[in-house]
Amino acid sequence: MKRFLACLLLSLSLAIPACVVNPVTGKRNLGLVSEQQELQLGETNYVPTQQMQGGPYDVDPELTRYVQEVGQKVAAHADRDLPYEFVVLNNPVPNAWALPGGKIAVNSGLLAELDSEAELAAVLGHEIVHAAARHSAQQVERGTLLQLGVLAAGIAASDEYADLALGAGMVGAQIINSKYGRDAELEADHYGMTYMVRAGYDPQAAVSLQETFVRLAEGRQSNWLEGLFASHPPSEERVRRNREHAGKLQAGGEIGREDFQRVTAQLRKSKPAWEAYQEGAVALQEGDAQRARSKAEEAIRIEPRIGHFHNLLAKAALVEEDHDEALKHFEEAIRRQPNYFENYVYRGLLLDEAGDYDKARQDLERANQLLPTAIAHEKLGDIAIRQGRGNEAIAHYRVAAQSQSEVGQRAAAKLRQLGVQ
Repeated sequence: MKRFLACLLLSLSLAIPACVVNPVTGKRNLGLVSEQQELQLGETNYVPTQQMQGGPYDVDPELTRYVQEVGQKVAAHADRDLPYEFVVLNNPVPNAWALPGGKIAVNSGLLAELDSEAELAAVLGHEIVHAAARHSAQQVERGTLLQLGVLAAGIAASDEYADLALGAGMVGAQIINSKYGRDAELEADHYGMTYMVRAGYDPQAAVSLQETFVRLAEGRQSNWLEGLFASHPPSEERVRRNREHAGKLQAGGEIGREDFQRVTAQLRKSKPAWEAYQEGAVALQEGDAQRARSKAEEAIRIEPRIGHFHNLLAKAALVEEDHDEALKHFEEAIRRQPNYFENYVYRGLLLDEAGDYDKARQDLERANQLLPTAIAHEKLGDIAIRQGRGNEAIAHYRVAAQSQSEVGQRAAAKLRQLGVQ
């Protein structure tokens, strides 16, 4: 084993330059991850990471287009040319994140808390710098040095699906859940403000935004603490540095409050629905299916278009062992949010239980396209066994057995029963 680790470390040091010039700051940094690997990491992990964070916000395409336009407007002035992409996620927790290679996401919950287009430009500029200055790649490099093989083997995630998600979802979740260091945050603030000014926005929006974040942190608002502040901790130093840098930049610029308020109006109206949903999710975790159902119905009355609310209603029905009702609500959740893996997993399991193996297989395969999980692969293996496709079953069980979860252990036991080591 020692010899293997030594060879692995040597291969990393020979294959990848040990030091690179940061394209944003001009400083020399450790560079175990090449630009090609950065691009591949972002491309491979982008969709699975979105899935682990709630899936795309399909409800309002205009909002997504708006965020993408602002993001591309700011990214056009970045010091590094990357294939920048921007997506809005169906998640009430105020947060935003960047993967290597310029793959950026912002939660609907953060957009609902911002006041203007200039504040959005400040948030997106900050994330653009994290990608352009290789901060997110450096998160991977630190993991590589500590674990010697993180790129190939994946790393554990701290999300709800950590014990079931496989491959890319695990890696992406670890990257976005890692806390950035002080220097990285200051750099992202500094150059992000520069980019937003180049794009025509008022840099004072970045100052006021950080002032708001500090107040929220002092007030210890739980949704902020579990979101943006977990990986982007605010501080008085960041406010002071932003204020100083704004004084050196061109004064004035676009605020864009009217357009932003118009485009995000529905998000603010739906905040009570998300609050009811979160109360219901807590109730479900505590085993109170009746309260979970009541809160899900409350959320749906306010905003019927959010798939997660129908998902919660379906899960409450599952706890009450009303599988027909659960199936109906999962189908509605899929209709409302057709690009979210979890609804397909649950519907696939229910269809399998009902003996509709072909439709169950379709759902589970669709779920794995969005986010591979041990539970979907295990169940696909079971279906393959019933339908006489032994080699296909072994392939699915082998994938599922990579998980350290109870599901992974079951899959490994099924492999042994088939005589496979």
